[in-house]
Amino acid sequence: MSAALKKIVIVGAGLIGGSFALALRRAHAVEQIVGIGRSAASLQRALQLGLIDAASTALPEALQDADLVLVSVPVAQTEAVLRAAQPHLSAHTVVTDAGSIKADVVAAARRALGDRVGQFVPGHPIAGREVSGPDAAIADLYVGRKVVLTPIPENDIAVVERVAAAWRLTGAEIHHMKPEQHDAVFAAVSHLPHLLSFAMVNEMVCRPEADLLLQYAAGGFRDFTRLASSSPEMWRDISLANQQAILVELDAYIAQLGRFRGQLAARDGDAMQAMFSQAQRARDAWLQRADANAAQQKTDEDA
Repeated sequence: MSAALKKIVIVGAGLIGGSFALALRRAHAVEQIVGIGRSAASLQRALQLGLIDAASTALPEALQDADLVLVSVPVAQTEAVLRAAQPHLSAHTVVTDAGSIKADVVAAARRALGDRVGQFVPGHPIAGREVSGPDAAIADLYVGRKVVLTPIPENDIAVVERVAAAWRLTGAEIHHMKPEQHDAVFAAVSHLPHLLSFAMVNEMVCRPEADLLLQYAAGGFRDFTRLASSSPEMWRDISLANQQAILVELDAYIAQLGRFRGQLAARDGDAMQAMFSQAQRARDAWLQRADANAAQQKTDEDA
């Protein structure tokens, strides 16, 4: 089978970009993968691991004749990357990103790319791990996972489909949303859980008896705080870029905690159990749906 893409460029060949590269390589869907990054050591490691075929710090050379560019950097850096790339984009080159924020990125793309913004298709792969860097990349990261594309009015259908087709080759399932809807949804289901995890660890380690507490921390603490091992730089940028939606979710969560505190202070066991039971039923139902969807997808792939 001939490769669907002759050349792709990955800006940031870490977990997300590196896994994208590995998945396309496994699918025999690309002839050449070029990596661009801030760290020479990180690029060298990506080369050693076979994530990329070549490393470059020279944008004109790297972008020449590229079919697809994936920008996988902290969202605050997206505008600078796009601005630097703009003069060197071929007319046929399509650019996408992997940022967890979309409205802010769309605004940055319009500022940076001007009348070429139609070549940029905003995207967000809903997959990740709590580790980062080239060594964290795995070829099956996107298998069965969702990738949300948030096309803008300037995008041609064919341009959006090129990005969608590349993600499908990784094993991902494509969804479409408007940028603002995306940001509101992920403030609730992704951004808030990460921030709560960071806050929990910080609250614990700032106590005078932190060493004693952590000595006895076990599975519950490990599970709840897993997300606090994520990139601080990335989550700083996400928090600032999606400030308003995250503030709404934080206020709702604080209100929920306030209700629980009131129940506990009043020793209202019935109300507490009702809340716990509702949460248990909702989570179990969500897991059952997720497992059923995964099983159906495997059946469809094996058919």
